[in-house]
Amino acid sequence: MASMKYQAGFLDSKCMFGLQSVGALALGAVFLCCSGAINPLCAQTTRTVEPESDTLRGTVVNSLTHEPIGRALVYSPDNRYATMTDGQGRFEFKFATAEREPTPGSGAPSIAWSPPSYPRDAASNRPFMMMARKTGFLPDNDGQQVFPLSETQQELTIPLAPEALIIGHILLPEPDGSNRIQVELFRRQVREGREHWDSVGTEMSRSDGAFRFAELAAGSYKLVTHELLDRDPLTFNPRGQLFGYPPAYYPAATDFTTASVIRLSAGSTVEANVSPARREYYAVKLPVGGAALGVPIRIQVSLQGHEAPGYSLGYNPGEQLIQGLLPEGTYVVRATAYGPNAMTGVSTLTVKGGPAEGATLSMVPNSSILVSVREEFQHRETATQGPTEVDGMRSAGNGRRPGYLQVSLLPIEEFGFAPGASLRPPKDPDDDSPLVIENVQPGRYRVLVNTAIGFASSITSNGADLQHQPLVVALGGATPPIEITVRDDGAEVEGAIVGASTRDPAGAGFRSQRQSQSNVCFIPMTGGGGQFRTAWVSPDGTFRLQQLPPGVYRVLAFDRQQPDLEYASEEAVSKYESKAQVIRVVAGQKVHLQLPLITQGE
Repeated sequence: MASMKYQAGFLDSKCMFGLQSVGALALGAVFLCCSGAINPLCAQTTRTVEPESDTLRGTVVNSLTHEPIGRALVYSPDNRYATMTDGQGRFEFKFATAEREPTPGSGAPSIAWSPPSYPRDAASNRPFMMMARKTGFLPDNDGQQVFPLSETQQELTIPLAPEALIIGHILLPEPDGSNRIQVELFRRQVREGREHWDSVGTEMSRSDGAFRFAELAAGSYKLVTHELLDRDPLTFNPRGQLFGYPPAYYPAATDFTTASVIRLSAGSTVEANVSPARREYYAVKLPVGGAALGVPIRIQVSLQGHEAPGYSLGYNPGEQLIQGLLPEGTYVVRATAYGPNAMTGVSTLTVKGGPAEGATLSMVPNSSILVSVREEFQHRETATQGPTEVDGMRSAGNGRRPGYLQVSLLPIEEFGFAPGASLRPPKDPDDDSPLVIENVQPGRYRVLVNTAIGFASSITSNGADLQHQPLVVALGGATPPIEITVRDDGAEVEGAIVGASTRDPAGAGFRSQRQSQSNVCFIPMTGGGGQFRTAWVSPDGTFRLQQLPPGVYRVLAFDRQQPDLEYASEEAVSKYESKAQVIRVVAGQKVHLQLPLITQGE
């Protein structure tokens, strides 16, 4: 027995010493492997790390033909994972998960253990989304480039939209390779339900007149060339008559409005040739008055009555002079100085058969417009959110700044660069200064009012109804205040998408779509009052909208967002007439609707 105790003590001392000596550790390990009595005990105090893997497989396909795309780059937004698709467009990722511990007594024992280098939480190691790209396909894929991943998703299909192209030639009367013209492309966009043309970019034609616009999404476009002074070395005479090429609007229009629309579908190529006409050019100058020295000034030039891009003049700050070259015609010249003391000036210049000098263009400060808000809250819970109610009505703007309300001005123009304007932000949380919109350039604007409480029942200025008429801001003149009335007795609408109930198997088709982007549009009908509103559709196919302003609406349910819906045009929304439901709502009314879903392509 003593011998046995001695041996046990010897083993214990060896184990203790094994924690301090590498040689003893090895000896102890050999002995433990041979001892059946000691081995189970040591197995219970050790563990082995066996990392598992979480696999994601998928395919990148052409969204138009659904054919697989080989050699496409698939990657996570944080660039932790990336791979190339194979010849069949397939890809695969393996994400490390948390460690797995064996049960006691299983597997080979280990006496040394250290924490793994990968995360213990598997969800933290898997990316939340994936992306893909390849030359010849749109990098943005119409806003759907990012593809979210669930924690357990194992399959993913990524569609890439093929790029569209516009190619063409600038056809000059006598091309010699020296006249390279700048070409600008505009794309049709929709701003607050109305058409607008935004510049996509410019390209310089090559020596043979060729140009190319790539990576274009499906849509409507217009093409215009910029001015070019003819400096053909065989004919150019700086002391004689100068010639140049005025802007040309594809294919041969006189202005931007009448230019032809180039309609592109995904993956298509359109050839657009333009033939600028050579004309006499004359020196022009226009004195500028009222501008501060050293302040940058931007110059815009357009034919009178035909606003269009392409013409240009320069500004000489030393002599405070607008100067350059123009062909015959009558032009509107607009000068804008930006900064703390923003100013604008507008003048007319006529060029006829020789050099021209216009009258002084006077720069005047931009306008500031006061805004007053009248609250006519009908519900006590709304009225008690602010100061004491007086006869059911309260005024705000002169003594209180309503934080729930935003007012902005949106320029009304077919194209251009005129900026909008919005309410001056408060100086501090206790700022009770009057509401004012500063730095408003002369022009025509739509007044947009967004409220977190109720709705704007009326927007007026000097008797004009700004919900249906533009706000006109004159150069250098005082603009009457904008008067807004806010009420809280709008209608409440709730409803469901037909066939989208979670209890109805037919609803599975709806739920499998991008229901997180599905929405219901309430489009005011002409002459029926109302204001455009949207409501999001929940995963079970139901929707709800509160504080809908009284009026007559055409209600449409779409399976995805409609950023290009020109809801202010009867012609644009009439094509959905068969799936629209027309409702008339009054203050305080509750309405229930059942709507069919309009899917992409309808």
